[in-house]
Amino acid sequence: MKRLGSTFIIILIVLGIFTAPNVHAAIDAAPAKTSPPPGVQMAQTLSVLTGVAISPLLGVSAVGCYQYCKAKTDDERAKLPWFANPLFWVPAFLLVAACFLKDTFGVATAPGLKKPFDIAETIEHKISGLVATGAFVPIMINMIHEANSTGGQPSVSFSAMGFAAIQIPHWLYDVALTPIAMAAFFIVFLASNAINILILLSPFPAMDAVLKSFRTGVLASVVISSWMNPWIGLMWSVIIILISWLIAGWSFRLSHFGLVFLWDYFTLRKNRFVPHATENKLFLSRKINQVPARTYGKLSRADNGEHLFRYQPWLVFPARTLILPAGKYEAGRGIFYSEILHVKNDAAKTLLLLPPRYLGHEETIVRIYSFTGVRNVGLRAAWAWLKSLFGQTKSAAI
Repeated sequence: MKRLGSTFIIILIVLGIFTAPNVHAAIDAAPAKTSPPPGVQMAQTLSVLTGVAISPLLGVSAVGCYQYCKAKTDDERAKLPWFANPLFWVPAFLLVAACFLKDTFGVATAPGLKKPFDIAETIEHKISGLVATGAFVPIMINMIHEANSTGGQPSVSFSAMGFAAIQIPHWLYDVALTPIAMAAFFIVFLASNAINILILLSPFPAMDAVLKSFRTGVLASVVISSWMNPWIGLMWSVIIILISWLIAGWSFRLSHFGLVFLWDYFTLRKNRFVPHATENKLFLSRKINQVPARTYGKLSRADNGEHLFRYQPWLVFPARTLILPAGKYEAGRGIFYSEILHVKNDAAKTLLLLPPRYLGHEETIVRIYSFTGVRNVGLRAAWAWLKSLFGQTKSAAI
């Protein structure tokens, strides 16, 4: 986790260096207004960024609408950032309202009718979150900078906080604060996106409502605490960021798992997919030798018959190899996705999860890895059992 944090901060520093100059044009001409002390404004802005990270489309739209309504003249409104344009926040609010109606009435509908809309919302959430990370966060940070600048000079004044002698150059401010804010925003967004993936994978509408209510409650707590007192809002936002940091690995793996499954379903990839002859990409279904569940990697077979799982932590770090437990393996054929089962003492446990692109290719997987066979799993197994119960299975030739 520490290695990831260092690498991620370095990446965002580079992004901040290249992003910040483009952002200044959007705010340099903003009209001067009476601002609260720098410390208070920074606390409020951190609360805003935390809230937006939890629900990017709603948060960015709300901030844009507020800035548009706060501007007094057409000239002021013309100089506002892109997200304060009604052409953005009005359709965005309509989309948020549509999602609200979907969640309100979706509890009473069949899961099959609601899931396509959950898929659309998941795609929207991911796109809006990534856009907000690279475009919204730098603008908000630079707004603090402009509000704290003195006499139009390219420096940050901390005189209102008791540090009158400290003047931070403009470029150093951008390099130091912008990427840190982007990193904090991104890890909170990861945690929020993980909730979206859980909603997407859940087969129960009632559980969907519980998860959505939890996320809405956290968002409301950020807004209320900041409204009550900026420093309380700051402390609560820091707590949320720290919790998001602690579960960042889990959130990332779950988000990537959902993204791969969503892409395979959305593009009907199984219709044009052919398994690789030696190694294929899949997910661990459980923790094995400290390698966590939903780790993404490639399965191969060594010359001595061992099954090897090669993976890269966080998809970017040097590759590692996990030797899977010895024993018999079978491919499990499901309705929505297939599995690889480890069979030991006549008991089968799911060890690996195959993305939906492998549906219909179970026999090929068995041949590639020399598995012992294919069996039905999940709902497909339950359906086969029901058919046998009512005598619908085919009779064997005598």
